[in-house]
Amino acid sequence: MRLTLIILSFLFVSINASCQEKPEEVPEAVQSAFKAKYPDENDPDFELDSHGYWEAHFKKDGEKYRADFNPDGTWVETENSIKDSEIPVAIQEAIEREYPERVITEAEHVMSATKGEFYDIEFKQKGKNMDVEYREDGTKV
Repeated sequence: MRLTLIILSFLFVSINASCQEKPEEVPEAVQSAFKAKYPDENDPDFELDSHGYWEAHFKKDGEKYRADFNPDGTWVETENSIKDSEIPVAIQEAIEREYPERVITEAEHVMSATKGEFYDIEFKQKGKNMDVEYREDGTKV
């Protein structure tokens, strides 16, 4: 009886382990593109996001960054969170004019392959928070 339980336990563990989803391997093109763009960064953490982008999480000068790549290695964007005090003055003034009652929940500095440099300001609201993208001069993207 005891031997039967041991064998059944072993089979259960083996079957369970083989049915679990294995993490996808980061495509070589993504790894190479990251290394070319950030040659001094040696230990990024990669994960596949819900949009199909490979996200590389890493630190640069003590700050956390996230760089997104398509599976073919094409760079999409890089962003890092910033403090409210680091939001450019022109953007702060635009926010005061356009959204005086809104509360900022997050601010990010973004470099994008398609949009260039901008700041993504997230405001608290019911449901999904609202994001507004600004250029450094306070104009919307």
